[in-house]
Amino acid sequence: MSTGSPSQTGYGKIVDLLIEIGMLTEEQVRYGLRVQSKIKTQKSLLEVIRELDYITDEQVRQALQKHTPSLRIGDFLVELGIIAPRDLEMALQLQKEEGHIRKLGEVLVAHNLIEERALIRVLSLQLGFPFIEPDSLKIDPELFKRGSVKLYERHFFIPVRHEDDHILVAFADPLDKRDLDAAAQALRLPVTPAIATKPSIRAAIEQLNPQQVVTEYILAETGESVVDIVNAIIVEAIEAADVSDIHIDPLSDRLRVRFRLDGVLVHHRDYPMSIAAALSSRIKVLCKADIAERRRHQGGRILFDHQGHQMDIRVSFYATVKGEKIVFRLLNRQTELLDIGQIGMSKRVMHRFREDALDRPSGVILITGPTGSGKTTTVYSCINHLNTMETSIITAEDPVEYVIDGIGQCSIDPKINLTYEDSLRHIVRQDPDIIVIGEIRDSFSAEVAVQAALTGHKVLTTFHTEDSIGGLLRLLNMDIDAFLISSTVVCVVAQRLLRRVCPHCAQPYELSPMDLLRIGCEMSQLKGATFRKGRGCNHCRYTGYRKRVAAFEVLVLNEAVRDGLIQRKTSHQIRHICTETTGLVTLFEDGLYKAARGITTIEEIMRCLPRFQKPRPLGELERLLGK
Repeated sequence: MSTGSPSQTGYGKIVDLLIEIGMLTEEQVRYGLRVQSKIKTQKSLLEVIRELDYITDEQVRQALQKHTPSLRIGDFLVELGIIAPRDLEMALQLQKEEGHIRKLGEVLVAHNLIEERALIRVLSLQLGFPFIEPDSLKIDPELFKRGSVKLYERHFFIPVRHEDDHILVAFADPLDKRDLDAAAQALRLPVTPAIATKPSIRAAIEQLNPQQVVTEYILAETGESVVDIVNAIIVEAIEAADVSDIHIDPLSDRLRVRFRLDGVLVHHRDYPMSIAAALSSRIKVLCKADIAERRRHQGGRILFDHQGHQMDIRVSFYATVKGEKIVFRLLNRQTELLDIGQIGMSKRVMHRFREDALDRPSGVILITGPTGSGKTTTVYSCINHLNTMETSIITAEDPVEYVIDGIGQCSIDPKINLTYEDSLRHIVRQDPDIIVIGEIRDSFSAEVAVQAALTGHKVLTTFHTEDSIGGLLRLLNMDIDAFLISSTVVCVVAQRLLRRVCPHCAQPYELSPMDLLRIGCEMSQLKGATFRKGRGCNHCRYTGYRKRVAAFEVLVLNEAVRDGLIQRKTSHQIRHICTETTGLVTLFEDGLYKAARGITTIEEIMRCLPRFQKPRPLGELERLLGK
């Protein structure tokens, strides 16, 4: 979309307009400027004025629809507070470096500075352009023939229907005068602009002109090119690094490909719906699924070779009303293990974990957290620490993700009746010192873990619970006797992965009153903190984050906690006992400590970490965690 830079005169074109039509007074605006100069967070003048209740969003919208100012999209987004001035400066610089081959809106969306839907919503609601999804059944075919397909593709618009003596035309960018002029000239009637997404315009053009498919997708219709597309998607995910999943989503007008990068889904690429069936069939061939079945959910596995390394990929096909949603889970068969000291635990917590849990001769150690929280990495760093010539370690996993010499690893395969149940029955007959159970899934696996610990084995396993106390209570809910749990479980580790602030674009950040309210702290409790945020750069795909760090909650059970379990106390009571008697630092507190050291951000800990109580002061957390 059109380029722009912040207004250099007046209060900004929107505020100037509101003064001109009498919705604001000069005195109100001057007061807004004084407030703006005193607040620490960057807010546009219009945002401040709205928060002072001098004007409402609806009044702004009505004013803009009646008196649309001559304003470039960049200025407009900044003045409305949708993007920050620094984001606009960055996008303009990127646009310049690219040689102005893309419009500003495209650059903002491509670099995650604004979501496409948010951009369209602003243009639709604030500027009064109706938002439509072009549908070939609703488009007048005779009207469509007035222009050429090449013209529609070049300027990204499509005529929809006659409205009195005008033509309603859907534009990807209704603010671009060149596109408006091209539409008016081709259609030979005045144009009423509406706004639509590029993929929906492209899909409508393809449906109305099947012989002239948009050029960038012509080759995708052949089987060979679909092979290339599937291979390219997988290779690009592998080479992007830190991608754990690939999502292929069928939408109404396109196939959307997203990567889960550092735990967050980011848009990668779109393909036309016309290749959906061929793409799905190709993936099913690779993972040996039924290519004729499209009405039921399926699963499969691909062993993908890339640059001499084999990637284990689990594939899930989920039948939806719009077609099959396909998700790849990338399981790299790694050979390099993290040292136990490198997983991210603080010094004092790590010492307690080693001394009071890992180095004990027997007992159950539970590693808990949701899918993708790094549990397997933690388990195997523990195994690496315990793996010696004098120790026998046997595992049952689904699947084996780290291959280690010297330990007996079993990968579960239900297709040949190699199940968890069968493996766990045989595992104790292998004379193990340490048993690793990939996951406690049911009462049977929980019972095996407890019974193995009672007979003198050390058991490491993972569990899906929200926090450490939740792991203990979940075992109780699996009908494991409270006395057995208190006798066998020695430690529960809860963890999450938080995105790290990108070191290349990090800058200091001062907490706002709203931030303090959200985390439940006063500024006096955070003395010595250094909060940071990433501005966004090439190194982090303009997200402000690069790679991840783990937050831990390590509960080493003592007599007080064991008594609380036997007495069936509530989770709140047990949590209070843990924080008072075991030195437990909660997940939220560990995340807050890492944010206060500039490693991650407040937004990340609020997004990822559960909060059951107010965090303790930073000084006390530092004493408990150790530097």
